[in-house]
Amino acid sequence: MATLLQFEKVLLRCSCGNQSPIISLYFCKHCLKLRCGLCVSHEVDSYSCPNCLENMPSAEAKLKKNRCANCLDCPSCGHSLTTRATSVALTNSQSPDRKMTKKVYYLACGLCRWTSRDIGLADKDTASGGWEEYDNRDAQRLNELLEFYHQLAVKEKNEREQKKFTKRRTYLRLQEKYFTPGGLNTRRKTSFLSALSSLAPKSDDTEITPPKAAEATGEVEPLPSKYYTQPLVLEKVTTLAQRLKRPEFTNSEVEGLYPRHKHLVIKRSQRCRDCEHNLSKPEYNPSSIKFKIQLVALHHIPDLRIYLVPKLYHGKESVVTVQLTNPSQEPMEVRFEALSGPPATGSLTVPDGELILAAKDIAAEFDEKAADTSQYKDNPEQVNPSESDGIIQFRNGHKLGVLFKVTPEISNGDVVVCFKLKYKYHTTSPIRSSPGEEDSDDDAMWLEHEAQINLGPSSI
Repeated sequence: MATLLQFEKVLLRCSCGNQSPIISLYFCKHCLKLRCGLCVSHEVDSYSCPNCLENMPSAEAKLKKNRCANCLDCPSCGHSLTTRATSVALTNSQSPDRKMTKKVYYLACGLCRWTSRDIGLADKDTASGGWEEYDNRDAQRLNELLEFYHQLAVKEKNEREQKKFTKRRTYLRLQEKYFTPGGLNTRRKTSFLSALSSLAPKSDDTEITPPKAAEATGEVEPLPSKYYTQPLVLEKVTTLAQRLKRPEFTNSEVEGLYPRHKHLVIKRSQRCRDCEHNLSKPEYNPSSIKFKIQLVALHHIPDLRIYLVPKLYHGKESVVTVQLTNPSQEPMEVRFEALSGPPATGSLTVPDGELILAAKDIAAEFDEKAADTSQYKDNPEQVNPSESDGIIQFRNGHKLGVLFKVTPEISNGDVVVCFKLKYKYHTTSPIRSSPGEEDSDDDAMWLEHEAQINLGPSSI
């Protein structure tokens, strides 16, 4: 029963050839194919801060390097920092004998108890506004390198455009079509070709001055004497992860850690590459977890899960119970076709004929008496009772337990079986139906997907 929640044991083959669990697949209602995360196009819809839930345009997000200007992360544990208020006693300038209190604000982490006072960051008089930013000592050098490579990229782009124009610039066809030999026509031809030459991209002969190259030095600063005289306190030494979070301020001590601005998150939509229809599109509101369009495969194709697996022995036939679930509001017909060859490590015998899955009824899930399944003839007479008690283990609403016969072909390792899952899909897309055809049962079509089930280890 624990295998009901192990989705990774049942894999479906996507249209691109990759195998994924059903919870990671999409189903395109227009081209009627499975899509995974590798065969869809991703589009960024919006940028937002996960802490303050503030939306940000793409241009502003790029300008701020995909970070929120107001929210900060703890440099020690990565948790969000909060602003806390406290009162400090100050000396009155007019009467030194009297003390006055002042309200100030500082940053604190509610998880690891880190505060901005640990690194000597000055308190603020107001709760809003930005905090003190520390400049990178190598900022000027980095800006020079970025500017140099930007100019170099622009120059290379202009050179490529100029080569393309030179290859296309052939005036022989224009000369034969519009001009004939003669003095007047020759002058007109020359002026016309010179006008065309003026439209060509100008070559950029501006020389780019590279920045000054960095010079290596053989002088190394001596190790401070405190490493020999003072005991090592691991709580005050930064970890490798803490140093890599802020590589521009790498420090070996905790007192040198500075808070960093929180990274922005995105909401993205996914589109089918063949028909370019949306498969997943979230709502624009960053606080909403709903989707405008969500064509997950779990809502359109039968859900296949392992229900009961006995102990498997090499060369001995065993009966495995597989559960099928109908996600649609209409009855669905299902067929199976066994496959052999790699990666299968066991022979499989599937039920013959068609199996009917009852329509999904939400009310029947909570009331078993409301689910009437007497109309379905399970375990028909053509099944040989000497081989098995039947092909249906149970039927509960829109769920059906099917019996598979598996014979492991290996003595060590996991037993894997492969088969084709065929089902009758009732399409609801207006694109699939012709304008002259009437709505009938003809809109149902048979679809098939290759499935692979890992039944667990085999024994001798």
